[in-house]
Amino acid sequence: MPLAVRGVSWVVLYLVVVAGPLVFALVDGPAGRDFWTDFSVALGFVGLSMMGMQFVLVARFQPVAAPFGDDAVIQFHRQMSYVATAFILVHPAILFIRDSELLALLNLPEAPWRARFGVSSVILLLVVMVTSMWRRRLQLSYERWQLLHGVASTGAVVLALLHMLLVDYYLNSLWKQMLWALMALAFVGLLVWVRLVRPLARRRRPWEVAAVTAQRGDVSIVALRPIGHNGLRFEPGQFAWLFLNRSPFAVTAHPFSLSGSAERDGEVEVSIKALGDFTSTVHAIQSGSRAYVDGPHGVFSPDRNEGPGFVLIGGGIGITPLLSMVRTLADRGDCRPCLLLYANQRLEDAAFADELDQLAERMTLEVVHVVQDPPEGWSGETGRIDDDLLRKRLPERFQRWQYFICGPPAMLDALEDALTRVGVPAERIHTERYSFVD
Repeated sequence: MPLAVRGVSWVVLYLVVVAGPLVFALVDGPAGRDFWTDFSVALGFVGLSMMGMQFVLVARFQPVAAPFGDDAVIQFHRQMSYVATAFILVHPAILFIRDSELLALLNLPEAPWRARFGVSSVILLLVVMVTSMWRRRLQLSYERWQLLHGVASTGAVVLALLHMLLVDYYLNSLWKQMLWALMALAFVGLLVWVRLVRPLARRRRPWEVAAVTAQRGDVSIVALRPIGHNGLRFEPGQFAWLFLNRSPFAVTAHPFSLSGSAERDGEVEVSIKALGDFTSTVHAIQSGSRAYVDGPHGVFSPDRNEGPGFVLIGGGIGITPLLSMVRTLADRGDCRPCLLLYANQRLEDAAFADELDQLAERMTLEVVHVVQDPPEGWSGETGRIDDDLLRKRLPERFQRWQYFICGPPAMLDALEDALTRVGVPAERIHTERYSFVD
């Protein structure tokens, strides 16, 4: 099935699942309720359905992400979290405005259990939103945020289901109750799949750290060797979730681009920059340490986006998936031209600069360093990659080439706009954000 058709099918399925409970609740619904009460309940049902679907969006199902790309799925997950939260908050707000006596339900010690579950669910949902939007301001490490996010999100959905079942006003028939029971079972099944079935599969395919090598720019190259299996096959530009010195059942994992060549069997390689938290400890990991790999993931690859040439734009550690691309093309003997625009604060921060020069001798590769703080005597490009630099450096007939950009979100947003302004078709621009949370 073509990717476009699969994408439309997933969108339709999402809409059916989100809106379905609303239809089932209101069909043959109870009489005697006014419009605003029914409207508030409708918002609650849709919000709850959307909360459940949030787990599907981040469950790393490759068939779901393939038509859109992981970047798009993650961004959709973020945006829909705002919408679902708004629906759920408006649901009780309307009821309180309509009948101020219902405010007494906020007195949890004296409130019935249906109100306790509902209020507790909203509190957990707000915890999820606040800690996700302002993680750095709250000085939450990525690992603590990931654990809190998973536990609080699961608790919010479970408590919301209990609230709905105890209210019971719109579940006035057996078939509606069975329908919601099936949805609850599907949610439980998803948790079992993510937290039990897949970790068991990872446990049967262990890896170990073969070596950790220092690279310029505070980057550590971690080579992983498969134990008792053939490793994994991946496309250049893809990424994997890495469990280092952790159980395969651990809640926290870290996404890293696979920076090695896709043409080499056996060991895989990830390149990790020390940015704080876990990444600052990678350089001290000992050879022989146990690891588990969940992947590959992603559609950010020239193998899926063919063209007569490639423009690769990387910022900082965003070079890693692009490095995989050029390493792979070189190993394949691919003669198609590549232009690499590599932005860094300082020239000494440019990881793999020497290897990129060597790769340029094996393939048709032009490497252009763009430095914000150039060294004395620097005659290359300075500042940021903007419209003028693109017009200066892009090749003839650049509209036909494929563009791959990886770096901080702000850089990617600016470059998407800049490339569009200089005439690059939007469908040829592919991005990979290496920040999954603010």
